[in-house]
Amino acid sequence: MTAAAFFDMDNTLLRVESGMSWTRFLYGRGELSKRMVAKAIYWTTLYKLAVLDMETVFTRLCQDLEGDLESDMLDKCARWYQDHLAREVAPLGLRAVAEHKRRGELVVLATGSTQYAAGPVARGADIDHVLSSRLEVERGRFTGRAAALCFGHHKVRLAEAWALEHGVELAASTFYSDSYNDLPLLECVGHAVAVNPDPRLRRHATRAGWRIERWA
Repeated sequence: MTAAAFFDMDNTLLRVESGMSWTRFLYGRGELSKRMVAKAIYWTTLYKLAVLDMETVFTRLCQDLEGDLESDMLDKCARWYQDHLAREVAPLGLRAVAEHKRRGELVVLATGSTQYAAGPVARGADIDHVLSSRLEVERGRFTGRAAALCFGHHKVRLAEAWALEHGVELAASTFYSDSYNDLPLLECVGHAVAVNPDPRLRRHATRAGWRIERWA
């Protein structure tokens, strides 16, 4: 068995919240109304307070994409990453990725974001493995359903399945995250690191004696 290092994406490996960055990107293209921007801000606030019903929100967002072309999403996400996200990868995060690789550990991006956001970020950070929420696609179009969820306890199940497949021991592994929403996986690994933690995670990490770091 070997160890791995799992990295959350938003406000951890990235210095920004990708959902709001995506919202601003779409708004700038004229694809979102001010009402939808306000709703995104509201959801982001609830998420930071760790009181957002992520499954309900993600299900609704999937339904909104029903019938859209996957190729359009891939093109837009490539442009979004290049113009907005590439410069937001935290240098200290990249240093941590390189250090874990130097030790011979597998490195994983583990995020609630979709594969379309996570893929470019992982490639840019030289991360070989990705666990993400996934949108279901049939014949090149979104069905309006989720193929996989990767937040809360769902992230734990994906991490456990991935660890079993790759001969990884979670008890010897590390997980970096900013969010109290990631507490289930943080408590599953042997080395939990709170990066740019929200208030609830900071309090929990302090009580638990976890390492706290600032990468912003």
